[in-house]
Amino acid sequence: MSRDRDFLVGTLAAIAGAALFGMLGPLAWFGAEAGVSGVAFTAWRAILGASFLAVLIVGRRSAGSSFASVRGLSRHGRLALATAAVMGVTLNVSMFTAFGLIPIALVLMLFYTYPAGVAVVDVLLGHERVTPSRVLALGLSSAGVALVLAGGMGGDVAIEPLGIVLGLTSAASQVVFIAVSRSGYRAVPADAATFVILAASVVGASSIAVITGQTDDLLAPFQSLDPWPFILLAGVAGAGVASLLFLTAIRKIGGTRTGILMLLEPVVGVVLAGLLLGEKLGPIQAVGGVLVLAGALVLQLRSEPDYEAIVETAAGPIV
Repeated sequence: MSRDRDFLVGTLAAIAGAALFGMLGPLAWFGAEAGVSGVAFTAWRAILGASFLAVLIVGRRSAGSSFASVRGLSRHGRLALATAAVMGVTLNVSMFTAFGLIPIALVLMLFYTYPAGVAVVDVLLGHERVTPSRVLALGLSSAGVALVLAGGMGGDVAIEPLGIVLGLTSAASQVVFIAVSRSGYRAVPADAATFVILAASVVGASSIAVITGQTDDLLAPFQSLDPWPFILLAGVAGAGVASLLFLTAIRKIGGTRTGILMLLEPVVGVVLAGLLLGEKLGPIQAVGGVLVLAGALVLQLRSEPDYEAIVETAAGPIV
């Protein structure tokens, strides 16, 4: 009975987490319309997500132990956590900026090439073997990206080259994030590690916003209530709650099942972009997107047991 309950809770948590992550694209679009775009939106999402996690950590009376776990990391562990934090900034700044340049669906398709990237890195580092399933997954993802790009060049959906670069940059950032999270700071509780990463995003994204002349966007929530519904949802629901749901799913049903269910994220994002924003993929790009997700699915279905530890430490597709 307990296992059945865990399976149900874990499955529902993964589905809910995927849905919350999937709504970030449309929320970023509406946030931009309300005056908080790109990097500034990233900063506010991080501020509110970190605040939510801080309240949660204090409420659990685990602030002292969480701080001690970070302080007690070895030099290697601190470097790994710092690298993960930098990758969190790069990932989110790239993705939320890309949302304003190319269709949300394309950004998500490009981002979900990261499982193939993780497989390549694991093989290069000697953690995994070259297997037919991994070769197939890499081929599917590569063909999918090629079709996505070809569809845009063919005129079905106009694409900005910078948006494509940023979409792939977000995927590359996730690959590095997972690689350094394999064992680098496993002693730090997931909520505390996520708080550190989001706090770094607050500093990094805010600094980038000021440097790139987006100070007005950064200050917009102080001048108008219009952006608040979108940044609150993105920060509390799309950062704090979604990450905790993802972790709950990992612990209840394991990394592989959770990874498969999290493939709902781009599906939810594409559907919401179509319903709320009228965005549509051309036929060639739609086929490319299906191939990218098929590649990710093949990798999840063929995951080795030790891969679950990697996914658990990563704390979600989008931190």
